[in-house]
Amino acid sequence: MFSKATANFVRHIDPEGSLKHVSRLNDSDKLVPMALVVKRNRMWFWQRPKYQPTDFTLSNLLEGDKVLSPDVSKTEFVTYEGTYRDKLSGKLDTEAGSVRATMEGQGTSKLQSCFGKLKKEELDVKKLLQDSSSRLIDMQQPLVQQLEKRADVLAVVKERILTANSCTVTQTKKEQCVFQGMLGLVGMMGSSFKVCVKDSNNIEADSDVSLEIPSGTVIAYSILELEIKKSGHFNICLQPGSMGGIEADSWPSHDHMDEVDDKCNGSQEMDLSPLAELPQLTRCVLFKRLQETLGDRTALSYMQCLLEELCSGETLNMAKHKELSESQRKLLSAILDRPGTDTHAENSQCGIPSHLNAAHLLVSALEELPDPTLSLLSQSGADFLEAFDTLMCMLKKSSEPLSIQCLPVPLQDNQAFQLAEQLLSSTNVTLKRDSDRLWMETEVLPLVLCLSIQGLSLLCKGKK
Repeated sequence: MFSKATANFVRHIDPEGSLKHVSRLNDSDKLVPMALVVKRNRMWFWQRPKYQPTDFTLSNLLEGDKVLSPDVSKTEFVTYEGTYRDKLSGKLDTEAGSVRATMEGQGTSKLQSCFGKLKKEELDVKKLLQDSSSRLIDMQQPLVQQLEKRADVLAVVKERILTANSCTVTQTKKEQCVFQGMLGLVGMMGSSFKVCVKDSNNIEADSDVSLEIPSGTVIAYSILELEIKKSGHFNICLQPGSMGGIEADSWPSHDHMDEVDDKCNGSQEMDLSPLAELPQLTRCVLFKRLQETLGDRTALSYMQCLLEELCSGETLNMAKHKELSESQRKLLSAILDRPGTDTHAENSQCGIPSHLNAAHLLVSALEELPDPTLSLLSQSGADFLEAFDTLMCMLKKSSEPLSIQCLPVPLQDNQAFQLAEQLLSSTNVTLKRDSDRLWMETEVLPLVLCLSIQGLSLLCKGKK
């Protein structure tokens, strides 16, 4: 809830700038001027880095006993209030053997952020450069040594946006679910009888959660990366886009790094096919849960982080993730469901199930899509997604306009074709057509859209 509120704030106040939203309320006290933040690159090349505040400041890393004190200016920033609403609806029909179930659900969500007056604190970078010009970083400091092994980047907090007074974030949710099921048992133990159980339930759930945030809480910040030499000398990266890092004694060759990535991270191997090998009921549930999650970017990002942990070989500690919603738990449960077939054997080098890597790839691609694209995908049916995936493949393979007659049958309907146009337009791709031809004005389709559509289409196979 806090993360979604701060992300919305940054998206509206500084969409193309350097501000980063604070995702955890617990991190607020760590984000002081000159505090150290770890920049960690992600598994897939299109993903934005993850930033993790530490308990250290730059002064803690420097050799010598003299404390480096930041010089900070304080100014008023803006007064901010925002209200965001989401509406979700969906229907799930499943059948496995003699078990049939139908579930329909709809819900509304409203997030209201009343941050009130905000203030900004900014580090005097010129004075920092002057005070630290003759200082060296202690390369034996535990944090530095740990980061050397991971090739992560250290950065210092340059500015931060804080609440001036206590304020509130309120989330109101209303959910309604109708469930109907029929269970048939036929020929049990050689008998020829049949038992049917029919049930219909209407479940409604309301929640109203209010979070009071104290004054002085950091909701956004910006950083300057550090370039650290083996000798302990360091530079502060002042130019926009300049990147830091810790110099290492030796690095594996580029080819070797690709080979390691292929075998362990899957960062070069983008294979979604294991999703198609999941049992139909599992795919159906996974598709439904994913569509529900597309309406909540924070939930989608959180799910991506959980899957990244699992695909990195970490053991998932559910106690650490108590804030998971019921829908998120069901989505995670569907992803972690491990069929007992050889096709879902673990990744031979790292012990990661292939369908788990594929699910992580799909969720990571979806997370990168714009909000309008996610909204359209959350309302798209199975037939449309399979047809749209076919169209995307045709557009990628052909350098010439396509014949209208070769369009997949579902897209020959005007309403479905308009949805396809909207989806492409939401990712800055323009689809053009005349009386008998179809073409796109953009030369290259966005990779994350192609992966997202392919993955969702694989989950839809056989779902009618």
